[in-house]
Amino acid sequence: MVTRLDEPNVDEITYLESVVQERQNGKHGNFFAGINDEWKTRASHYRQNFGNPELIKPWVAAAARKKTFSNLYTSPADGSTQGGVIATLRARTLQLCPACGEEGTPNTLDHYLPKEHYPEFSILPQNLLPMCDACQLNKGSKTVDGSNRKLFIHGYYDTFLAQQIVDLTISEPYDAPASIELEPAISLTETEIALVRRHLSELAIINRYHHFFRAEYLRLLRMVNSLRRTEQNVEQSLQNFGELAAFRSVNSWGHVFYRGVLSNPDLLAYLTQQQLPEV
Repeated sequence: MVTRLDEPNVDEITYLESVVQERQNGKHGNFFAGINDEWKTRASHYRQNFGNPELIKPWVAAAARKKTFSNLYTSPADGSTQGGVIATLRARTLQLCPACGEEGTPNTLDHYLPKEHYPEFSILPQNLLPMCDACQLNKGSKTVDGSNRKLFIHGYYDTFLAQQIVDLTISEPYDAPASIELEPAISLTETEIALVRRHLSELAIINRYHHFFRAEYLRLLRMVNSLRRTEQNVEQSLQNFGELAAFRSVNSWGHVFYRGVLSNPDLLAYLTQQQLPEV
């Protein structure tokens, strides 16, 4: 699922002014001096519109100089303004991917508005978000669908991420569930639900979660068998596990899993009262 992240504490105007100043003695000095004002305007436009590709269109002047902009990101000079900011963003100590909720430290930064289409945002901190390899591969350079609706949730700006955005439903048979459903939370607005559906689909999160669920459910059965043998309170233990998972994110795969278990009275009755398989 998706985790809300704090927006980078970087003033885009001061930041870009510094980047342009550092270019003045280089071979692209005149180019950056010439676009300085428009570049800052574009960066402010990004923030004002929360990075929304429905509202932010590509910049023709930047399209002709993709490599010039891209090099600022891929090959920052030692001690450069953007190099320091990018290094700080990469140094996050996250324990899950904020784009999908899967455990593991994300290996890369994703350009929310891809640098292929928006090279001027290659180094804009507000456009750079941590992401796992699987999400980045699925996201690619996509931005909107055929109806010009944005495809992906923005971890800095979509404030509804403060709540759990996906609910898990587990169906019988409970000894080996044959099907599960991941659906946007009913507490969301219709617009938010539609965006969550697009995000889940484009990043193949539902298929990926199915693999996680199978392994996690087997672990649940083993764990509950152990809890019952030692006469521990099963439901309270599961609540504790869910709360621990929520410390990472309410949209982490683990927290969504435990909330799905705890919100199902029939499943809880099965886990606490029925003979469980030895797995």
